[in-house]
Amino acid sequence: MTTPASHLLKQVNIGDLDLPNRIMMAPLTRGRADDGHMPNILMAQYYAQRAGAGLIISEATGISVEGLGWPSAPGIWNEEQSAKWKVITKAVHDAGGRIFCQLWHMGRLVHPDFLGGDAPVSASATCAPGHAHTPTGKKDYEMARSLDKDEIPRLLNDYENAAKFALDAGFDGVQLHAANGYLIDQFLRDNCNHRTDEYGGSQENRIRLLEEVTDRLIAVCGADRVAVRLSPNGETQGIDDSDPIGLFTKAAAMLNSKNIAFLELREPLEDGTFGSTDVPPVSPHIRKVFSGPLVLNSDYDVDRAEKALESGACDAVSFGRPYIANPDLAQRIAAGAHWNKDNYKTWYGPGPVGYTDYPAMGEE
Repeated sequence: MTTPASHLLKQVNIGDLDLPNRIMMAPLTRGRADDGHMPNILMAQYYAQRAGAGLIISEATGISVEGLGWPSAPGIWNEEQSAKWKVITKAVHDAGGRIFCQLWHMGRLVHPDFLGGDAPVSASATCAPGHAHTPTGKKDYEMARSLDKDEIPRLLNDYENAAKFALDAGFDGVQLHAANGYLIDQFLRDNCNHRTDEYGGSQENRIRLLEEVTDRLIAVCGADRVAVRLSPNGETQGIDDSDPIGLFTKAAAMLNSKNIAFLELREPLEDGTFGSTDVPPVSPHIRKVFSGPLVLNSDYDVDRAEKALESGACDAVSFGRPYIANPDLAQRIAAGAHWNKDNYKTWYGPGPVGYTDYPAMGEE
């Protein structure tokens, strides 16, 4: 990793933040929260180690009991969770960093075991493929029920509530997780959204929930502290769309009108190492309709990131798995140093092993 990183190391304005570089830490589920989906001191150490990123985007963080179906993932729906997160944001800020909270509702990917046996909610009554991680092991996903139109105000309130707790916790902003086959994505894409009301059918209708949630977050945080993550190209966790260019350019144009802080796109390639697709990236089309800061993600190294920035394809790049094994990734990029390899066997699970024990430069 010795490619000169002149563009990655340039300052950039994102929302109301002046970032010292264009290297973001992408959201990474790590499964280290305590019982009750409580953040903890170990997580504070983990995030503070990575404060050299221009901006950290937190791991996906549940907005409600209904929306969180991952063991030991953190939540942000009550005062106790918010207070625990405050320790983490302070650690990041004390280390000179900045951090957004990614707000997460998993929709049909919540197993009934997390809901006292109740069915999860989704855009329509569908079932995800594959297996859910539950406290008692892997189990097949089960059929979701369609979220009733009368329940949508409650859902919007859940997002608003989570955003307020995130600001109380000291986060610099929030990112709406609208990617990777979770609830918002389930409303966006036509192979999962079979609704016949104003939240289904046309592309304009299917982006309605994304717009309404974004508006609620803006009302709480201000547009310059709200970001959105989308995954526009290809299938993810059983969610796909017949016209991704049409759908996601409409969604991006709508978000552009809101003047959000930034839009992040996870776009795996055909030879992707963590998800792959033969559907070309939609970001060139999105770039034409979204004039705000655009962040690209998925399998970037320094060379590819530099080319994307130099060409104007994006304004910053978010790195995910490289930040697992390289807490000082930004410093390594600046120095042209090698990158440590991560151990996938320790991605998820309790304790510091594979979490806070990766060495920084000079400690190896």
